[in-house]
Amino acid sequence: MMPNVKLTTNPIDAAELSFDDFKTIVINDYKIAYESRQASLLGRKEVLTGKAKFGIFGDGKELPQIAMAKAFKNGDWRSGYYRDQTFAFAAGICTIKEFFAQLYANPSVEADPASAGRQMNCHFATRSINEDGSWKNLTEIKNSSSDIAPTGGQMARLVGLAYASKLYRQNPELEYLKNFSVNGNEVAFGTIGNASTSEGVFFEAMNAAGVLQIPMAMSVWDDAYGISVPAKYQTTKEDISEILKGFQRDEKGEGYEIYKVRGWDYPALCETYQRAIDVCRTEHIPVLIHVTEVTQPQGHSTSGSHERYKDKARLEWEKEYDCILQMRKWMLESAIITDEELTELEVTAKNFVRETQKEAWNEFLGSIKTEKDQVIAMINDLAAGDPTLIKIAAQLANTPDAQRREVISSARKALRLSVNQSSADRSALLSWYNAQEALNTDRYNSKLFTEGNESPSLVSELKPVYTEQSKMVDGRELLNACFDSNFARDQRLVAFGEDLGAIGDVNQGFAGLQAKYGDLRITDTGIREMTIVGQGIGLALRGLRPIAEIQYLDYLVFALNVLSDDLASLSYRTKAGQKAPVIIRTRGHRLEGVWHSGSPIGMILGSLRGLHILVPRNMTQAAGMYNTLFRSDEPALIIECLNGYRLKEKLPENIGEYTVPFGKAEIVREGADITVVSYGSTIRIVEEAAEELAQMGISVEIVDPQTLLPFDTEQICAGSLAKTNKLLVVDEDVPGGGTAFLLQQILEEQKGYYHLDGQPKTLSAKAHRPPYGSDGDYFSKPSVDDVIEAVYSMMHESNPSKYPAIF
Repeated sequence: MMPNVKLTTNPIDAAELSFDDFKTIVINDYKIAYESRQASLLGRKEVLTGKAKFGIFGDGKELPQIAMAKAFKNGDWRSGYYRDQTFAFAAGICTIKEFFAQLYANPSVEADPASAGRQMNCHFATRSINEDGSWKNLTEIKNSSSDIAPTGGQMARLVGLAYASKLYRQNPELEYLKNFSVNGNEVAFGTIGNASTSEGVFFEAMNAAGVLQIPMAMSVWDDAYGISVPAKYQTTKEDISEILKGFQRDEKGEGYEIYKVRGWDYPALCETYQRAIDVCRTEHIPVLIHVTEVTQPQGHSTSGSHERYKDKARLEWEKEYDCILQMRKWMLESAIITDEELTELEVTAKNFVRETQKEAWNEFLGSIKTEKDQVIAMINDLAAGDPTLIKIAAQLANTPDAQRREVISSARKALRLSVNQSSADRSALLSWYNAQEALNTDRYNSKLFTEGNESPSLVSELKPVYTEQSKMVDGRELLNACFDSNFARDQRLVAFGEDLGAIGDVNQGFAGLQAKYGDLRITDTGIREMTIVGQGIGLALRGLRPIAEIQYLDYLVFALNVLSDDLASLSYRTKAGQKAPVIIRTRGHRLEGVWHSGSPIGMILGSLRGLHILVPRNMTQAAGMYNTLFRSDEPALIIECLNGYRLKEKLPENIGEYTVPFGKAEIVREGADITVVSYGSTIRIVEEAAEELAQMGISVEIVDPQTLLPFDTEQICAGSLAKTNKLLVVDEDVPGGGTAFLLQQILEEQKGYYHLDGQPKTLSAKAHRPPYGSDGDYFSKPSVDDVIEAVYSMMHESNPSKYPAIF
């Protein structure tokens, strides 16, 4: 039996409220919970009847989420997972109508502000930016970072969202950023299921938050299962708060406050959340709220039934301790409402949800129905008695609730079948289709980048300036001067990573800058690549300009899940509703050893669409790219040349001002016989090879794309091929890695194949990682000898009498 908890256990001070006011609040909470449950039940039916593709819902977790919403204030942030629908309803982040619009994948931002139909239901997000990319006032709204489906994936960015509050509170230089924080009072709320606490990123993030001592409130919804797998296979002692007891605050005040509360106990939940969030907000420390005895009445999702894996006793217990049923009992026992009044409320709520669902469905179909009617009419006009075309129109007309793919597919088929016709009716259908193609590109394929008023493409190019007094310095000193200039200019800039602070990074790019700008702005971190990247994402979401350093490119793999699942897809999955202009700084390419010579460019290009991928050949170019990034608002990965820090370069007089445009390739050596395209450290190898080739009578043109995403937007590569008619791509990745992308761009996108008079060739590293030592590098990656012989071989194929075979 549920205890009859006294009113004083509710977080609302009974002394300040009349009993009628208190009743009103409680009844409204029950109404929200009940409506949310009905939305879950109806949403499942909509999937099973075929109106929606897949459904995942928050049933069973309604009461803890209502309690959490009570403590959630304007300016706060949520980083949660796909069970938080009741919280979203209670906090005003999502309406029930928007919930169903998302279930139906309505591609309208107005219908589904979270993702414009790009994410499955229960993936919530608030729109942080305006259509032009400018920031809204985030202190005036309740904020939710965009959800992702990978369980535990929300944890990394949560650290950054909470860390931002610490920086806003402790760094007075940020007080001018009024739209992002009010003295750092904001709490970052995280949610996760009990099974997903087994993920490594959960432990990494929890440890990072404890080290940083940040206002992060972590809720665990514990229903004792992970899909079909019970807790005994998930968690030591089957209890996450038990095994995290070592995080509990000690006498020094360091660590977490840990709370445990049952998910069906409404008064206790409200009291616990008020107490926990008060501590988190006022004392600026992390808290963990472990919500136990949660149920999941419909199982994990619409893809299966929980009756398959829960025994009879568990199913009976879940029925009895369903949180809504228990709250209903408590309300009746506490004389808050009568059974008749509750029944009437429930009927009204059920009808409201049903009517709202119908509205959302009709709105989704509305524009499609118009398109459907247009296509049917145009195909019938085109048919002119042709039975095949008439059949296409009839099939579409007889498809109830046809979706856009059926409409567009019918139009395309009709155009294919009428390809030999030339008529005004066919022209009308073709014109309609072309217009729809543009609309559908916007609906389903747009906004990989924000493309706002601060896009990198809008940053004016400014060349480096040199004088007779310009000094020759090490590459590391040039970078250091660039960072120094920009940190003095922009108080939003922060940088963090392993060994970045006290020693100024392993290659001294930040040497001396922590002492100058303080350890809040230039900071060491632990060895935790996922949350280093997550720190960057969260800070960037809150208006700061972070540089998150991954010490070596090889270690990017440790954070690839966060980069790919979260950062790279952020603009796309919110249709430019959120942006996180974080710079991921790393170093790679030529060095020695299996884990310090990485150049996994194919992996990066395949997984990080949505980031700018920058591959400067030297530190002068790198600094110019940083200057561009500091003046724009899109995320990027920049890979510095690992063997370039001690090479001498001339220091520009305008070191913190000049910019390198993205997508602008550069011809670094002009030639007439063959085009060699390469980037990064390998450019120096190619340049050295070109000197010897010149002595052999071969004129090499070297093109450095400088950025791989975007790639050579002015088609410098194709222009070079028009002159030389031969192409060699040199790259340090594995065979078929980065070289495949470069060839696709040059030959297919730029139509460079028109200019070739022979087979294009690639020269890459071997299929394995390089062994340690200079010999390992020589025999594993393209060497000067390799480049010379590859070019010479191509010239031999073209003119064997002039260039006889070497071997």
